[in-house]
Amino acid sequence: MIIFGIDPGLTATGYGIITVNGNRIAPLSWGVIRSGGGELPDRLAHIYNELRRVLDEHKPDIVAVEDIFIGKSPSSALKMGHARGVALLAAANGGYPVREYPTAVIKQSVVGGGRAAKQQVGFMVRRLLALGEAKLAEDAADALAAALCCMIKGDFPTMVNG
Repeated sequence: MIIFGIDPGLTATGYGIITVNGNRIAPLSWGVIRSGGGELPDRLAHIYNELRRVLDEHKPDIVAVEDIFIGKSPSSALKMGHARGVALLAAANGGYPVREYPTAVIKQSVVGGGRAAKQQVGFMVRRLLALGEAKLAEDAADALAAALCCMIKGDFPTMVNG
């Protein structure tokens, strides 16, 4: 089974792909899509196109998307919401089933505490996926954490892609 995790953000959208075979978990790919400057529609189109490219390249069985986190800035949450909508659309247009998880649920699943710091999430992702010293941006670590959360929760579709 291939699980594709997405950590949506307007400036940086992280993605992480894992494969699960029985009790074996392995990372397939991860990265960060940077939307750059420019007008909002152009930035969103870039995120959408890149996500579709990576989704179609890996053809996951399921996509796990982090829910909106409203922290100190409602403005940031709104921008994240735009990117999240594009991520959901990219998955839906590709025909991929989607599961959505609040940030606290992802952290609880991977770290054991819903208020874990980003560094703790990154540490546990590295450990669970045996990444050692591989370069791993925070946004990619969060996306891999979303994929791991989906796996840990066993929240899979009944029929998976062949």
